[in-house]
Amino acid sequence: MKTSIIKICCITALGGISVLNSGCVKNLLDQDATTELNEAKFWKTEADATIGLMGAYADVRPLFDRDYLYDGQSEYIRVRSATNSTSSTDLQKGAAYNNADYNPSGYGDNFDNMYKYLYGGVNRTNYVIENVTKMLPTASSTSLPELERVIGEARLLRAMVYLRLISMWGDVPYIGHVIFNNSEVAGLTRTPIAQVKDSILADLTYAYDKLPERAAELGRASKPAALAFRGKMQLYWASWNHFGWPELAGFKSSEADAITAYNAAAEDFKKVINDYGLTLFRGGEPGLCDPPGKAENLPNYYYLFTPIANGDAEMIMSFTHAGTGTGQGEELMRDVAGRSHEGSQCWVTPRYEIADRYQSTATGDFAPKLIPMDPTAPGARTTLNSALNPQSYTNRDYRMKSSIMWDYEVSVGMISLKSTGWVPFIYKTWNQPITIDGKSYTTYNTDGCNSGYVLRKFLRNYAGQGRSDGDYAWPVMRLADVYLMYAEATNAVNGPQGDAIELVNRIRHRGNLPPLTGDKTAGKDAFFSAIEQERIVELLGEGHRSFDLRRWRAIERVWGPPFGSGVWRIDTQGAQVSRYFQNSSERLYQQCYIFRIPPAERDRNPNLTQNTPWL
Repeated sequence: MKTSIIKICCITALGGISVLNSGCVKNLLDQDATTELNEAKFWKTEADATIGLMGAYADVRPLFDRDYLYDGQSEYIRVRSATNSTSSTDLQKGAAYNNADYNPSGYGDNFDNMYKYLYGGVNRTNYVIENVTKMLPTASSTSLPELERVIGEARLLRAMVYLRLISMWGDVPYIGHVIFNNSEVAGLTRTPIAQVKDSILADLTYAYDKLPERAAELGRASKPAALAFRGKMQLYWASWNHFGWPELAGFKSSEADAITAYNAAAEDFKKVINDYGLTLFRGGEPGLCDPPGKAENLPNYYYLFTPIANGDAEMIMSFTHAGTGTGQGEELMRDVAGRSHEGSQCWVTPRYEIADRYQSTATGDFAPKLIPMDPTAPGARTTLNSALNPQSYTNRDYRMKSSIMWDYEVSVGMISLKSTGWVPFIYKTWNQPITIDGKSYTTYNTDGCNSGYVLRKFLRNYAGQGRSDGDYAWPVMRLADVYLMYAEATNAVNGPQGDAIELVNRIRHRGNLPPLTGDKTAGKDAFFSAIEQERIVELLGEGHRSFDLRRWRAIERVWGPPFGSGVWRIDTQGAQVSRYFQNSSERLYQQCYIFRIPPAERDRNPNLTQNTPWL
């Protein structure tokens, strides 16, 4: 009889929904493995179940922990390349994101790898769910709650994966059991999105019932996480029904279903907000903020994206990274910083247009637009509102200082795990000696920026770790996001509500902004705009914006209509950098709203239909 063996820590993701063949020699299958665990001898104890679950976390984490790349599909973040910045084979080094397109248009046919690895995550979580479920009938009364907790976490992870799948591809095959042979999936059809949604909600409801109110272990899920993701699923369902999804064949939007889902989402979000004692990082206080050109004192929002915030109550759910020497470090600094910071590569940068989104701390509204100027022009560094004048960035939302750097902003340089002191950023002046206020510096070294700004968000301000050795726990659900989703859900049904306005103002307070004025909460449209504004600046670079644009059907609002003139992205010096959606067809827009089912999957399974814009 053939004996099953399992790898707990590094199971290879399934290729799409096909099982990878084993290369074992036949007569070895009857022997106990020396480097792997015999399945018949595993799945016996709580420890076994927990080990299996940790393997599932390890395989699902790299499906989400580079989500900042998705922001390149929106208007405020540029991603130079995900092909060169990620591994083509190593899941832990970004293989799911590899060979994809993170530009504002033309991206929907480049996510075959993500589709494949997401189904690998499905199979891995199913593996835990099935095997731990088999342990329940013989479990002791003391072991039973812990085993049910493990199942709950695995079901939450599976729900996250399926939510990502349907948000990109719409109808997808739903697989709720372990696949052992290709023949089991060779003829699968796409499951209607409503059925997949119901399965996601069932997973999250089970997780909510079985998980603890707060996990003692960093990175493990809890009741608030299950509720928050259940609310998010309902919010997305409401959005698709309210705004429509015409590219998804067979989907019939319903305003009645939208209202029901908005209300259900609001109910879940309200429980997260009120029932578990969760608070914003450092009480939501803005903290200190140095003037332009200084960075000794950075706002609290900056530190929210450093390891100091690991385990903070705002981080409702996060994926941990082990850091130096483990091969499990995050690569945020490598992707957002330049060569001055441990040889980082600056794959991800803010676009010029984000700067004008940061509001005035004096008025609480938008400041006069920045003016791009040639640096050789008289007064370029001193003209009021010049994008090259550091003083143009004073008295702005503290999240601006925390998130982006403009000319003469400084950060801590790092080479060979040691600090090199302050490094001033000056656009197009790379790695050059410069004197500022009588002190000598070497400028920020990168040619990866084409906007005049680089990110400070996610950039460490201390030395001692390599560019790929970060130990920041990447947040997949933050309390601030829940506040904003609650405000969106309640506003969609009932218009601006006092508690929702107060929550939005809490988020604004961390930027040292005054509360919203009456005109910003005068009606549904005005308050929606205020909520969207906060989502743009609060969640910058966290991978939400492109999904928001699609579920709100807002791509045309941002980039103009089909066959229009398109929109230029420029830099601080006035150069036209990139033009998007110029004379673009309606079909191209449609292809941004729904992704292409991978052709290789359809070649293997002719029952998989293609999304209409890709026919």
